[in-house]
Amino acid sequence: MTPNASAPTRRSFLASTAVATAAVAGGMPLLAACGGGSGAGSREGTTSGKDARKLLPAYVAGNVVTPDIPSKNGSAVGFTGKLDLADLKTSVPEKLGRGSRITVMSPFWGSPPKDGNAYYKAMNDLIGVDVVWRNQDGNTYDQKLGAVLASSDVPDVVVVPGWNMTGKIPSAVIGKFADLGPYLSGDAVKDYPNLAAIPTDAWQRSLFGGKLRGLPMPSSYVTGIVPLYRKDVFDEEGYEVPGSADEFMALAKEITNARAKRWACLDMKWTAFNAFGVLSGEEKSLGWNEVDGKLVYRVETDEYLEALEWTRKLFAAGVVHPDAELGKSNATDPGPKFAAGEFLIYNQDMSQWWSRTAEQATQNPDFEIWGMDIFGHDGGDPTLWAKNPAGIFAFVNKKASEDKIRDVLAVANVTAAPYGTKEYMLTNYGVEGTHYTVEDGVPTKTDQGNIDVMNAYVMIASPAPTIAHPDFPEVARGQVEWQQRMGAFTRKSAFYGMQITEPARWTNLSNDFEQLEDDFVRGRKKMSDVQQAVSDWRSKGGDELRDWYKKLLDENGSAAS
Repeated sequence: MTPNASAPTRRSFLASTAVATAAVAGGMPLLAACGGGSGAGSREGTTSGKDARKLLPAYVAGNVVTPDIPSKNGSAVGFTGKLDLADLKTSVPEKLGRGSRITVMSPFWGSPPKDGNAYYKAMNDLIGVDVVWRNQDGNTYDQKLGAVLASSDVPDVVVVPGWNMTGKIPSAVIGKFADLGPYLSGDAVKDYPNLAAIPTDAWQRSLFGGKLRGLPMPSSYVTGIVPLYRKDVFDEEGYEVPGSADEFMALAKEITNARAKRWACLDMKWTAFNAFGVLSGEEKSLGWNEVDGKLVYRVETDEYLEALEWTRKLFAAGVVHPDAELGKSNATDPGPKFAAGEFLIYNQDMSQWWSRTAEQATQNPDFEIWGMDIFGHDGGDPTLWAKNPAGIFAFVNKKASEDKIRDVLAVANVTAAPYGTKEYMLTNYGVEGTHYTVEDGVPTKTDQGNIDVMNAYVMIASPAPTIAHPDFPEVARGQVEWQQRMGAFTRKSAFYGMQITEPARWTNLSNDFEQLEDDFVRGRKKMSDVQQAVSDWRSKGGDELRDWYKKLLDENGSAAS
C-alpha cells in the first residue's frame, strides 16, 4: 500500500487500505450527523464559533519535512519523489511514553495479526508504551461498539468512525470519554508537535458535548469522488474530456457500441450531483445551506432533481454498462471490465486512481487511468461542496489517569508523524526487512508486512492529508493537482466542520432517498415519486428539522464560504 491519507470516509478508508473492497461498493452513504452539544453534557446541537475557539489546539505547521507540493485550496500535500531511507527525518526525538498498558478497540478489516508481533513490538518500543489491541470486525463494528459502550468494560481507547455515529453512540461518546482539552487546547498541544500540525478544521470536528474529546484522522475537504477515465483510449481515439453535461452525453453516445461490448460509463450519479452543484450527501448536516435567508435541504433543490434527471437520460440513452443498468456496478469490482475496455468512465473514490494503475502496471503497460475535472453542467465552472475535514476519531476513557492519557497522546504524536519521517514509515510500513523492502526508492510490503501492518496504529491519529506514491509519482501529482483545481470551486455549506447531533426522532428521516435515487435513474420510479418523497420528508419531520437547524445557525453562525 502506498500512503494516501486524504479521505477518511468508510469508502475511501477501505479502498485505500485495500482490505475490504466489497464494503466500499455501496452508494454514497447518507450518514447520520453526529457529535457534541452547545454545553458540556448536552446530547444535541454543536460546538462552534467563539465556544469552539477556546477549546481548539493551537496550529503550528510542521517543519521537519517539506512536501514537494504544498496544500492549496484544501488539497492534501503531495510527495512525488522516490523514498530514500537514509534521508528519513526524525519528528519525535525523545520517547514520550511512560510505560502504560493501553487497551485499544478499533475496527479491523481482514484477519487481525497475532499479539506481540514484530510490528506491534517495534511501535510500542518506539513510543514507550504497551498498546494491546482489541480488534473487532469492521463490517459489524457498530454492533460491538454499542454493546461495549453500554457496558462497564470500556477499553482505554475506542476508535469510532463517523459512519458509526448513529443511535446512542454520540451520547455514549459524551458520557464515556475524557476531555482532552487540558492536554491539547491552545498552546498545550505544543508538547506534541505532530498533533499541533494537524489542521484546525480537523480538531473542530473532534469537539463532542462542548469538550475536545476526539483525536482525528484528517481529510481534505475537497470531494473524493473522481470521474475516472481511460486516458490511453481517449488519446488513441481522439476523444476529448467533456466540459458540460451535453458534451458528456454526446461523448457517451460516440463511445458506446453495444455490439462491440463497449459502453461509455457506469452510473454517474455522484458526478451528476457535483456537476449540478447539489449539496453534499456525505453527512446530513452538510446537506443544509442557507439560500435567500431560508435553510434548504439538498433534496428540496432544483439542482438535485436536475442531476437525477440527467443521470436517468444516460441510462435511457443506453450508454451505461449493463452491469450498472441491473444495479450490479456497485456490488462488484469494476476493475476487470474497466481494464478490458468494456466501459471508459466511472466515478469512485480517488484512491482507485492509484490502485487501478498499480493493478495494470505489469500486465497492461499501455493502460492509463486519469481523473476528469468536474464540469459545470452548463459548461461553466462547477459549484462543489466541501466534505468534512475528519471522519474517524479515537477517544480516551474518562476513567483513565493523567499518565495514561499522556501515554495515549504519546502514541498519537507518533502516528501523526508526517510522510518522510522514520515514525511515519514504522507506523505505515513496519520494520524494514521484516515488513517491507525498498527497491529503486519504492517500498513494498513483504508477506509478513501484509499480515502484521494493517489498519492499527493509523487509527489513533494521522497527519495532515497526504498523498505519496513513490511507485507512481505522476499519479500522486495528478491527484493533488486535481484536488487543487477542484478546491478552487469548492464552497463550505452552513454547517461545514461542525460536529452535530440531530435529535434521535429524525435520525432515519432521509434514509430512503438513496434507494429511490437509484430506482429513478434506472427508470423504475417516476419524477413524481421523487417529488412525493420530498413532500413526505417535509411533513414527517423535515420542516421541524429545518427549524431546529435554523436555531443552531442563529446561535452559532454559519461556516458557509
